[in-house]
Amino acid sequence: MRRAFPFTFSLLPFPILLALIGTVWVGLASIPLPAPAQTIYIYTDEEGVTHFTDRKPVTEQEVKVQRAIAEPQGLLDVRMLGPEDDPRWVFHNRVQGPIAVRVSFSDSENVVTYPELPEVFVLPASAERELLTIGPLDERRSWRYRLQTETVLGDPGARHAPNRPYRAPFASGESFVIGQAFGGAFSHDSPTSYHAVDISMPIGTPIHAAREGVVMDHARWFHGSGSNRDYHGQRANFIRILHDDGTMAVYAHLDYDGVRVHPGQRVRRGQLIGKSGNTGFSTGPHLHFVIQKNRDMALVSVPFEFESDNGPMTPHRGMRLEAR
Repeated sequence: MRRAFPFTFSLLPFPILLALIGTVWVGLASIPLPAPAQTIYIYTDEEGVTHFTDRKPVTEQEVKVQRAIAEPQGLLDVRMLGPEDDPRWVFHNRVQGPIAVRVSFSDSENVVTYPELPEVFVLPASAERELLTIGPLDERRSWRYRLQTETVLGDPGARHAPNRPYRAPFASGESFVIGQAFGGAFSHDSPTSYHAVDISMPIGTPIHAAREGVVMDHARWFHGSGSNRDYHGQRANFIRILHDDGTMAVYAHLDYDGVRVHPGQRVRRGQLIGKSGNTGFSTGPHLHFVIQKNRDMALVSVPFEFESDNGPMTPHRGMRLEAR
């Protein structure tokens, strides 16, 4: 799953500079961050006072629930520092794991940069760095430029090297059928999801970590599902866990408010992390599970094995998967 984060800056000729940030878009593969949101509980007490709260009240009165409305957002914040005739650009990584940012010119005239572009930068978790200084090559002439960037989750240097097969991502003793496996014709047809599995299970099934790591980001306030990939693909609740080898596990289509961990939290193998659901680009309740890495500025899925009583097992469609 690739998280593309294209945006542009355009500047007017010296000495007047103007920065414009364009749209940000992402695919299901990247599962974008949601805007801050929460559920609101509304009730009227015995004295006729109406209360609005984000905590579920303990009351015998009728409680109305107003669900949060989340919208996808990007991975990167960028701002300009310094005077407009001597700009410096600061990049802020919004997630609790590394991202790679490619910065280049789509158009420029009489411009010099440090470092020279194009360039790929790797920003650590939550890092804020001044990455780029731009100015006129000849100060006697006007100058202009248009920057473009692309942002991909993960460090390009990551290498998939688990020390054991992955645990089935649900409670010990439970078993569920794999409805779609590697190369599934319905939706596992791109590099970001080719090596994914869809595990059929009822909404609300406890989800457990298949491997230890750090929660990189998540989404919890999306609700609803559908078959429009462009729209619903960006609106699945998910948890992304960064492993020690730099690869990332994605647990997607979780239930509304079905996340039980927070960004930056380290989780152990087998730990409860959420509840399954049917959100985003989905035609029925299931868990979408995939391991991804950044390969040359593209987010790709990688093959993996589950553990079983008979040793490592490559998942396939129709297999009944059991958690040990």
